[in-house]
Amino acid sequence: MPRCHGTPTCPTGIHGCYTLEGMPKPRKFRAELRKNRSSRRRSGNLTRAVAADPEHGSDLAASERISGKGDLTRKRTVIIHDDRPVGGDGLSVEPIAGSTWRGQVMHVHGLESVVRAPDGRMVRCTTRRLLRTLFTEQRHPVAAGDWVQIRTDADGGVIHSIEPRRNSLCRASRGRRHVIVANVDQTVIVGSAALPDLKPGLIDRLLVAAESAGIRPIICINKVDLVDASKLVPLAGVYARMGYTTVLCSAVTGIGIARLRHELAGRVTAIVGQSGVGKSSLLNTLDPNLTLPVAEVSRDNEKGRHTTTTARLIPHALGGSFVDTPGVRQFQLWELVRAEVPAAFRDLRPLANLCRFPDCSHTHEQDCAVKHAVADGLLDTRRWESCCHLASSSTGDPDAGTAPTHDEEYE
Repeated sequence: MPRCHGTPTCPTGIHGCYTLEGMPKPRKFRAELRKNRSSRRRSGNLTRAVAADPEHGSDLAASERISGKGDLTRKRTVIIHDDRPVGGDGLSVEPIAGSTWRGQVMHVHGLESVVRAPDGRMVRCTTRRLLRTLFTEQRHPVAAGDWVQIRTDADGGVIHSIEPRRNSLCRASRGRRHVIVANVDQTVIVGSAALPDLKPGLIDRLLVAAESAGIRPIICINKVDLVDASKLVPLAGVYARMGYTTVLCSAVTGIGIARLRHELAGRVTAIVGQSGVGKSSLLNTLDPNLTLPVAEVSRDNEKGRHTTTTARLIPHALGGSFVDTPGVRQFQLWELVRAEVPAAFRDLRPLANLCRFPDCSHTHEQDCAVKHAVADGLLDTRRWESCCHLASSSTGDPDAGTAPTHDEEYE
């Protein structure tokens, strides 16, 4: 039964408020909206309009309210029905009128998203204007893999709210957070032994992003048929010693495909890597029923042609789903804090606790356990250099990304 909380211990502090027994009262927040989200009520040529048609001058707006709750206000009161903060992962604001159903976003095209309904239908949906205009750190409120609440209309459906994300793989894009994919079990970081050349620095960045998001990473080196596989053993061994599942494979000869099938069966897996490494070709080989478009690497610059243009959630015959993502042009880590960089490196993490100074940068300090391990051959030199580069390129500002190194730029 409803009851009033008008007591000294009332959580709302308002006499006469009523909530359901055992249910917390929804919280209200004053949320910012994106700038220039609405047009001006009065046009700038008001004098000319009156001079041209004096008889209809009385029909024009005589005043304009630019503060408070006018058309040009930049804030709005929203109601949150759980304990998540405004601007966090997932947006569920204000009561939803009418019946809704739950679906998963398969892929996003601008303002439209394709959502899979419980009965397997694919429904084209638009995003509620409030979700689009709320001022958040995200570049787009919806990403592939999101679970959303949909209200059906004449044109398809409208996304009314986004459920909290279990995890998300994201990067920095023009000062904002670009969510590549959400709610995945693991991610396969694909590199190529040749055409284009293998870039360990980019693999390290993707590993840091996966570790920070709590997503299990798998390292896959494709096109091993183009080189002597023995040359890849030292690099693969470094990652394998740290506990990362490392697979050397070829979509042409079938080497390592059986191992990949075993790792991907029954799981939602994001496939990430630079363009041209053969991500779509691998998926076509893993599930012959898929007919994803592929293209040869450019012979002029040995770079990919970007045949995949948006992240797509694709069910497969192994009992799970792939998320085929576009090749990254550059990968800037989101919210990279200098002091947290060594914690994202599995091989440096236990050694960093043995340093003399708690804020050791592992570059010039005395009694640095990390430098001693490098000198003794216990720690890979390239991994130490990669960690130092990521830490030095970070400004310490959580909102600042980092520029890619020379081996990660391939535009």
